[in-house]
Amino acid sequence: MAIDGSRVWRRVPTDAAAAWFADLKGWRRYAVATGLGAVATLALPPLYLLPALYVSFTGLVWALPVGLRWRSAFFTGWWFGMGYFVSGLYWIGFAPITYSLDLIWVLPFATVGLPILMAVFHGLAALLASVRDADNLRRALMLALAWGATEWLRGKAFTGFPWNLAGYSWLASDALAQSASVVGMYGVTLLAVAAAALLAGTAGGSARRRWISLALAIVIPAVAWGGGMLRLAGAPPPDDFVPGVGLRLVQANIPQREKWDRRLIRRNFDLHMSLSIADRPGWVTHIIWPETAATIDLTSGAAVRKTVSRIVPKGGHLLTGTPRRAQAPRRIWNAMVAVDDSGEVVAVFDKFHLVPFGEYVPLRSVLPFDKVTPGSLDFSAGPGPRTLDIEGLPPVSPLICYEAIFPGETVDPANRPAWLLNLTNDAWYGDTAGPHQHLAITRARAIEEGVPLVRSANTGISAVFDSFGREIVRIGLSEQGVADTGLPRPAKNLTVYAEFGDYGHLFLMTIVFLFLFRATNN
Repeated sequence: MAIDGSRVWRRVPTDAAAAWFADLKGWRRYAVATGLGAVATLALPPLYLLPALYVSFTGLVWALPVGLRWRSAFFTGWWFGMGYFVSGLYWIGFAPITYSLDLIWVLPFATVGLPILMAVFHGLAALLASVRDADNLRRALMLALAWGATEWLRGKAFTGFPWNLAGYSWLASDALAQSASVVGMYGVTLLAVAAAALLAGTAGGSARRRWISLALAIVIPAVAWGGGMLRLAGAPPPDDFVPGVGLRLVQANIPQREKWDRRLIRRNFDLHMSLSIADRPGWVTHIIWPETAATIDLTSGAAVRKTVSRIVPKGGHLLTGTPRRAQAPRRIWNAMVAVDDSGEVVAVFDKFHLVPFGEYVPLRSVLPFDKVTPGSLDFSAGPGPRTLDIEGLPPVSPLICYEAIFPGETVDPANRPAWLLNLTNDAWYGDTAGPHQHLAITRARAIEEGVPLVRSANTGISAVFDSFGREIVRIGLSEQGVADTGLPRPAKNLTVYAEFGDYGHLFLMTIVFLFLFRATNN
């Protein structure tokens, strides 16, 4: 007996829901859009409530104005972005007041000013998706296509800030997360938004177009999940470690207000030293401290290096963050150094992707305020991603804090590393969603590049991920302690993303465009 598709869809209340959203006008439309944006952040780490993404993007498609109402379309997307970024980035406001209450004036700029700017990208996506006389299937495809383009732009324009891409919601599943090894996180974002928005196509239009929308919404994550399961099935066990390499991650859990206090510098230094040697197994060969754990410049402090050498395993190294300074002219870098067991600096890496207003002030000659971190001197940028050769270790690409958030910008393609090392200090953000988001974002770089990632954080979360993004070890947020672990091997073959970069994302956008073209002409 044949099933009457039209009768099936008449029993589904999507038409009534879509009509309710479409009838919204003015401030009511914008208020609902803001709420939808806030709901979408529930799908991001640390909650990973993936259904929230479907509710939000389905509602956004239905809420977009019909016809060429450019102003209304833009501000519908912009208010969605405001809800998304205010809710998802609220923790940035903790940064200045964590250091000093004297910086409380920065709070509105951090919690509202940044979202105002970031929401422009979502406004542009909504504007592009608001096609005249389009049904919900076409509007969903157009929104996914526009979102993929504008989120890529958000990660590149004005030094870029690709934090909380919608694709990070797929990290909730190890299998779904493997999509990043093929199309990168920009591509995963396109897939996640497409699957979520296409549910909107189950309202309005013919039964055939409704079934197509539902099928695509199910098939996209299903295929991604199936492909991820196949990749994981062929993966070695997570404890497939590089022979002869043992790492100790040190997490001292020093509050931000105490980190740079001159009266506590010695105490903080001694704490790192004692944690480095306490009950240390003999197979540990290298010690890793977090970003600026050594607050004294180790490249010029020979006496301090000699002291540090006492805790370095024989034939091994201490890898630590430290400020590096130069005179005439005065300059400072946020650096990582490797110190051997004789107290010599054998490798130096300077952070190349600096945090605006945190490590330097853009347009300093025009803007009337200073950076929020200690010191009046802006940090200088290093030359870019570098692979360091350190005796006793496979080639490594260091990433200091913020540098780990940029897909495709973490390795030197001409000299690929065998692992990534992320040194960070998330003490600025306290016990909020920020450190959890940063950890997840960093994990994605391991999957994209097909190499393990070691992360050492001052107050957490420190962790090690293998080249498939599987967690090996962790020191939790606001915990003091150490983690002893081997170093996972890199994947045997280059990932598709490592080989082709964002061309995979461009390929996906082409596929979506072809679907949109076919849907428009049928």
